[in-house]
Amino acid sequence: MRPGLRLLDDSLIGRILDEAREILAKLGMEIHNEGLLDRLAAHGAAVDRATRRVRFPASVIDRGLQTAAPAFKLYDVLGEEACDFAGDKVHFTPGSAAINVLDAHSGEMRPPTTVDYVDFVKLVSRLPHLASQATAFIPADVPEGVSDSYRLFLSLLYGEKPVVTGAFTIASFALMRDLQLAVRGSAAALAAKPLTVFSVCPTAPLKWSDVTSQNLVDCAELGVPVEYISMPLTGFMSPVTLVGALVQHTAETLSGVVMTQLVRPGAPALYGGSPAAFDLRYETTPMGAVETQMIDCAYCEIGKYLGLPTQAYIGLSDAKRLDAQAGAETAMGATLAALAGINNVSGPGMLDFESCQSLEKLVLDNELCGLALRLTRGIEPREDFPALPRFEELLAEGHLLISTHTRRHLRAEHYFPGPVIDRANRSRWREEGGLSLDARARREVAAHLAAYAPSRLPQETKAELIRLMTAEAARFGLARLPERPA
Repeated sequence: MRPGLRLLDDSLIGRILDEAREILAKLGMEIHNEGLLDRLAAHGAAVDRATRRVRFPASVIDRGLQTAAPAFKLYDVLGEEACDFAGDKVHFTPGSAAINVLDAHSGEMRPPTTVDYVDFVKLVSRLPHLASQATAFIPADVPEGVSDSYRLFLSLLYGEKPVVTGAFTIASFALMRDLQLAVRGSAAALAAKPLTVFSVCPTAPLKWSDVTSQNLVDCAELGVPVEYISMPLTGFMSPVTLVGALVQHTAETLSGVVMTQLVRPGAPALYGGSPAAFDLRYETTPMGAVETQMIDCAYCEIGKYLGLPTQAYIGLSDAKRLDAQAGAETAMGATLAALAGINNVSGPGMLDFESCQSLEKLVLDNELCGLALRLTRGIEPREDFPALPRFEELLAEGHLLISTHTRRHLRAEHYFPGPVIDRANRSRWREEGGLSLDARARREVAAHLAAYAPSRLPQETKAELIRLMTAEAARFGLARLPERPA
């Protein structure tokens, strides 16, 4: 059997949904997008133009839920299936949109560059337990106006995995669309085999900005999947209780479901979020807090109850270095996410309240994801019954190291992590250099980068990506793109 986790019973889920529906019907959402206000009014919602507040009657919410896709898949740049967001299938992807990278040599955080980003894409391409890429941090060596499209450009140029991304402006979506069309060849092909997921974020409490709501519309019209990233902060921008935060998260996310479905019924989307248990002592948003992780798992239970695929920012840390706190918070989050069956788990590599990515942490987190995925397979007999013959062999031979049973089932039964996780005895560990976790992680990053194989995307497609990006950069005063590694 597959092991699982439940934090809410069905009666509590029903009560949370009822309360969220009442909030949407009586308080509504503040929506700063004229086109969406028109669509919502035509769809049966009550729109107050003066306050931009939209109230959602039950019938409007029900229609949105009836057409929402119960599952969807992502495909890599070559058109091969990479992620199946259905049931309790779990996929890990790096955390995204950090403003810093942890420098492996100095141990300090700094603004990232194009070279850092390319190294990140190369590394992710070789980590087997990360099913997709993410536009993980924002290179500081290009103008802000092209930073969204530039990250996607580098991801598609150097990596083959699908990309979890997003746009901070309305204008940047056009090029991000064209980059995807260059890879797929047509809008129909892109809709049939989605290449990206765009994060769209309501603003707590109960608000959609013009930018994020337009991103939602643009993605729905194109058939590009989105993930709704509601971000209640307990005791600050949401009620302090976990249930209160869940009510707010549910209301904000349901409004996103309705808007996506009225633009394009059946459009794919993930019931996601990035809430936090706000720490009043430090005025911070700890993603490694157990309450944050509980909210994540609980709202995903609500998403599954509604029959929708799910996402969460979980399996990351608020530590500032690759230390014990980083490993503990990440491992706990990844394990809970796997047990909860969260379909798209965003977080590996992240530090410092989602503001920093670390390549060294990424190789460690890849192994933690592998351990969590092994856990989801549970325990099942593998020619274990009857047990007597196995123990007769053990007593006769004195061991089972070369037993047929051992050789047949060893790899399927046991997950063997790579060298970043130390399992040697003390003497062997010393013989092999006595390396710390940080040193082993740096060595693994270097080994992966040395072994990187270029993306198999056709050269003519790569040339078109470069042409599109170069033209866009020129519009923002960048005469030439930054130098890139081979």
